[in-house]
Amino acid sequence: MLINDVMTRYPAYCRPDDSVESVAKLMRERDCGVIPVCERRKVIGVITDRDIICRGVAAGRIASDLPVSAIMTSPVSCVHDHDDVQTAVDLMEEQQVRRLPVLDEDDDLVGIVAPSDLAPLFASTNVADFLLAISYWTRK
Repeated sequence: MLINDVMTRYPAYCRPDDSVESVAKLMRERDCGVIPVCERRKVIGVITDRDIICRGVAAGRIASDLPVSAIMTSPVSCVHDHDDVQTAVDLMEEQQVRRLPVLDEDDDLVGIVAPSDLAPLFASTNVADFLLAISYWTRK
C-alpha cells in the first residue's frame, strides 16, 4: 500500500515568518500538534506544540513577536506520496517522530501521515509495537 492511500490530504501549513502565536491558534483550530513550515509549498521544517512550549514559552519568549523560524524543527524527515507505507513506518521508528510531511514528485507538500493513518493497516499487536517504537527514546 502507498502513502498516498492513507495520508491526510491538504494539511495546514505556515510560513517561517508567521508568528508563533498565529501558529498556536492554527493548531487549536485544526486540533493538531504539528504544522509543516513551507516556503512556496516546499517543506523547510515543522513546528510542534512541544517546540512552542520548550523553545518559546519556557525560554520566556513572547509568542506574538516570535517568528516560527526561531523555534521550528529543521531539517525535517519527509516521505513521498508514492512511497510504500513501510517507508513511513521505518522512518518514524528511526527518527522517533509521529508525523511526517508527505511530498509529491515536485517535492511540494501534499499531505501528512501519522500513526492514526497507519494503525488500521496493522494487526492489534503490531500497532502496540509500532507505537512503542516511535514513542520511546532508546540508547544506541
